[in-house]
Amino acid sequence: MTPQPTAGPRDTARTVETVFRMEFPRVIAGVTRIVRDVGIAEELAQDALVAALEQWPERGVPDNPGAWLMTTARNRAVDLVRRRETYARKLAEIGRDQSAVAAPPEEPAGPDDIDDDLLRLVFTTCHPVLSAEARTALTLRLLGGLTTAEIARAFLVPEATVAQRIVRAKRTLATRNVAFEVPYGPDRGARLGSVLDVIYLIFNEGYSATAGDDWLRPALCEDALRLARVLSGLMPREPEVHGLTALLEFQASRAAARTGPDGEPVLLRDQNRARWNRLLIARGVTALTRAEATAAGAPGPYALQAAIAACHAHAYRYEETDWPRIATLYSLLAARAPSPVVELNRAVAVSMAEGPAAALPLVDALTDVPALRNYHLLPSVRGDLLARLGRREEARAEFERAASLTRNAREKELLLRRAARGGA
Repeated sequence: MTPQPTAGPRDTARTVETVFRMEFPRVIAGVTRIVRDVGIAEELAQDALVAALEQWPERGVPDNPGAWLMTTARNRAVDLVRRRETYARKLAEIGRDQSAVAAPPEEPAGPDDIDDDLLRLVFTTCHPVLSAEARTALTLRLLGGLTTAEIARAFLVPEATVAQRIVRAKRTLATRNVAFEVPYGPDRGARLGSVLDVIYLIFNEGYSATAGDDWLRPALCEDALRLARVLSGLMPREPEVHGLTALLEFQASRAAARTGPDGEPVLLRDQNRARWNRLLIARGVTALTRAEATAAGAPGPYALQAAIAACHAHAYRYEETDWPRIATLYSLLAARAPSPVVELNRAVAVSMAEGPAAALPLVDALTDVPALRNYHLLPSVRGDLLARLGRREEARAEFERAASLTRNAREKELLLRRAARGGA
């Protein structure tokens, strides 16, 4: 690989960090296939990052920095495996050379097999030996590339709690010798719910980053959407797989319209819908139809959320949005998968269908919910309702509080602008 012209140390360090964040999940997945231990794989990926920070400022950024990181981490993984005593004995017996060692182990071939290291990583970190909280935290760390602080923020729990979950999860996977694989039959179905949840959370982090300078992290959205599509092909009779895929297709269709020329957030009501991707919307409609056709009973949570997203996708103008139907769908979702966040979203839909006065009591009822105490969207929604009721000073205070709670720089700017305008 031919290195690019040398940049300044600060610019190069920033490039390294950006590339690493984008490539982190793939490096982890590729190395895990060799060492079969996600904890060790993460350490080797971090070693590759250190090597990049040391070498790129002097030698220049490689033409393909992601491949450089993968190669560096994989070489270190091969060296580690070769140093293991048991593997060295096996190596001597069968006479493998280093190129053979570097090749990933053969996987069983079958009609339901799939050769995708990222998907293997998702299913591995969603193994039932881990608690639901540990599965989600570990997968977001390894696949989403999120820091413990970002994961804690997403789940409204202390950072130390998330750190402990991740450490224990990696230790459990190692001590229980959990295979790095996409499971077959009943085992696959048993892990499916956790896998879908994690793919959804990864997409959400890309769609609206909890922290940092950027409103969007497109690489996370792309990985999550790709994994959902892969699952749809792998499990064609699972309605919630199609429901999740439909939801992500609809959400991804708006990506180009969600930011302005300088990367600033653009609210749904202000988006140029001509910039919505009609191909992705059509794919979402197809996936939602499959979800409805394969459902044996009432639609699941992801299919319901996809139906809500479809209502937005079908409205060519904001004023044409079918808010009464969206409010009804949120009521069904609240009954099927109750959560404070769903109730907050339902309140927004009610405010659009029946007016802000009807929704304000619903939001006020959530202000004492512990899980939402530091959730910035609660005061943001309340500020919007107050502004629409003409209570400008109260709205200003709510938007200022929301701005103090978010850790995303772009979102903070938006909230402070709304605060300055009294919610307008």
